[in-house]
Amino acid sequence: MIKRTRAEITKCIIHKVANKYNSGQNSFSEDVIRFDEESYNLMLPFLLKPFANLAQSYRFSHHADVRLNEINNYTSEIFKDESTFVNYSKNIVNHLYEQSNSAQIKKGDVIIALIEGIEYQDVLTEAVGIFKVENKIDFFQTYLDENSFDVAVQQGISTKKIDKGCLILNTSDAEGTVVLSVDNNQYDAQYWIKNFLSVTYADDRNQHTQSYLELCKEFSEEVIKPEFGKQEQSQFLASTVDYFKEHESVDYHEFKDEIFEEDQKKNLFEDYKKHFETLNDVLIRNNFEVSDVVLKKEKQKIKNIIKLDTNIEIKLDVDAPDAASEYLERGYDEEKKMKYYKVYFNEEK
Repeated sequence: MIKRTRAEITKCIIHKVANKYNSGQNSFSEDVIRFDEESYNLMLPFLLKPFANLAQSYRFSHHADVRLNEINNYTSEIFKDESTFVNYSKNIVNHLYEQSNSAQIKKGDVIIALIEGIEYQDVLTEAVGIFKVENKIDFFQTYLDENSFDVAVQQGISTKKIDKGCLILNTSDAEGTVVLSVDNNQYDAQYWIKNFLSVTYADDRNQHTQSYLELCKEFSEEVIKPEFGKQEQSQFLASTVDYFKEHESVDYHEFKDEIFEEDQKKNLFEDYKKHFETLNDVLIRNNFEVSDVVLKKEKQKIKNIIKLDTNIEIKLDVDAPDAASEYLERGYDEEKKMKYYKVYFNEEK
């Protein structure tokens, strides 16, 4: 999604956010970090690497006027006048604090950075990054004590991944300011995306592809699997992936006719689509262009495996839609009083 080869942190500050539910208090820095070369070279990729392969983006929302969205407002002021960075970084942390309305919201370090030289869709721009560190790791620190080395356990931030983070880019389109976000500790789905950032997915091919594939995965799990069995579920998922691979755009009615032979399944899919839209407050488009990037990522998440209670698993290739119907046969053995699968093949690999 972004390229960071020319990215540079121009301002960076760390505050500590508490939990309002537990009557904690925030702690604020009064000045920006003065990096040495080693810490800067670790910090830059630590903050930006999670956004390199993101396919989807968000846009700010507000029930009255998007200009009243707190994070949109604060970051816009920083872009206008960099001298306001420290003051508005405190406002950002206070706004994050106000969203901690339950005991499960974790306190942590909040890193806020102004970053220049980020490339997004071939445009060079700047961004305000907001990153929350919720979990710290234990590590050994060695030290010299009376001519002998000893160790002490300390806690610190792991450089492997951030817990929560977002980039508010100083660029926009017809839908508004571009926002990128990651959340590796999704213990409260509302806390970061909806309450703190108050953003919604951009109305583009990435979002449409994502929503439709999520619809199909949920339909396979909640309807196909209990009604028709795991073999039918595997075949449906593989056929769905194959349809997306073979078509540059998706037509909802064409998809139904090509994937389902029986009217019963078409009607079940139609009903479930309405249920999915209501439950997730999302509109599934009847026509949209396929995002190959999203398809590739979502395909990797599909675990097309039949798990049996006899400690045997049958793994089906999601890229082979006809394999389940052509080479896998389900039956019942009267003598053993057990179900079985018969697998056809030419040779072992």
